[in-house]
Amino acid sequence: MGIHGLSKVIGDHAPSGSKENEIKNYFGRKIAIDASMSIYQFLIAVRSDGSQLTNEAGEITSHLMGMFYRTIRMVENGIKPVYVFDGKPPHMKSGELAKRRERREEAQKGLTEAEEAGDAESMEKFSRRLVKVTPEHNAECKTLLKLMGIPYLDAPCEAEAQCAALVKAGKVYATGTEDMDALTFGSTVLLRHLTFSEARKSPIQEFYLDRILNELELSQDEFIDLCILLGCDYCDSIKGIGPKRAIELIKQHKSIEEIVKHIDTKKYILPEEWPYQEARELFKNPEVLNVEDVELKWETPNEEELLKFLVQEKGFRIKIPRYLMVTAK
Repeated sequence: MGIHGLSKVIGDHAPSGSKENEIKNYFGRKIAIDASMSIYQFLIAVRSDGSQLTNEAGEITSHLMGMFYRTIRMVENGIKPVYVFDGKPPHMKSGELAKRRERREEAQKGLTEAEEAGDAESMEKFSRRLVKVTPEHNAECKTLLKLMGIPYLDAPCEAEAQCAALVKAGKVYATGTEDMDALTFGSTVLLRHLTFSEARKSPIQEFYLDRILNELELSQDEFIDLCILLGCDYCDSIKGIGPKRAIELIKQHKSIEEIVKHIDTKKYILPEEWPYQEARELFKNPEVLNVEDVELKWETPNEEELLKFLVQEKGFRIKIPRYLMVTAK
């Protein structure tokens, strides 16, 4: 989910902090990709008739098809991607995960009713809401990446936090994800729509953290508190305070503690349990791998085993792209 409405806030209040770009302009760049977010995007991809992408055996292959061709697209444009997979969710995310389970249960009920009514449009809508990235999806994608010679990391916790740590350490240029909280974790550059297909016709959205902070006139700590006020995965926000008011308050009072002291808490209702301090600490000091120990290595693809995996095991009908014939540098 990331941060509620942050991209719009940046567009409205810090327009110099983002721009649109083309994939060809990242030639030579190393980019950390949020793997789970990418796989989810691939899984909700459907054919024109509304069915999911499967092989002849009926096995869903959307995640592998997406990972294979989007990675090729990046590599052919000179990008060196490294995929980062989520680890265990932080304890503070349990509330958000519970809400997601409730939404899945509601979607399952809606799907059943739509099937009984023969409502194809609603069936597709609710089916998308039930999509979930499984350990099996992750394992298959890791096998694919290894055979393609593309490095990946298993983050101990949140993938976006690990991506941000790689960016801050200079190991990669940017984080590639749809979740805006990569900025809250401190990624200096964020790229959205990087793993979209060519057919989507969507330019890549590039966000620069330093420009955003400069135009908002906020420090990183103040920006983190703003993101918590906007709404994040780790705690609820104050009822009645929207984006515009949140910016005004954080600029005036500099921290959530000072905001709480000065606002009318009868008008603006604080959550009963509001661990914003823990959320702040999680954004500032997330659990990540020690990036000094991380070695990113792009290797020569194993063409024979890759063909065996995709064609024989997964039922793909493909031609190996030109880049797979070239020794990785």
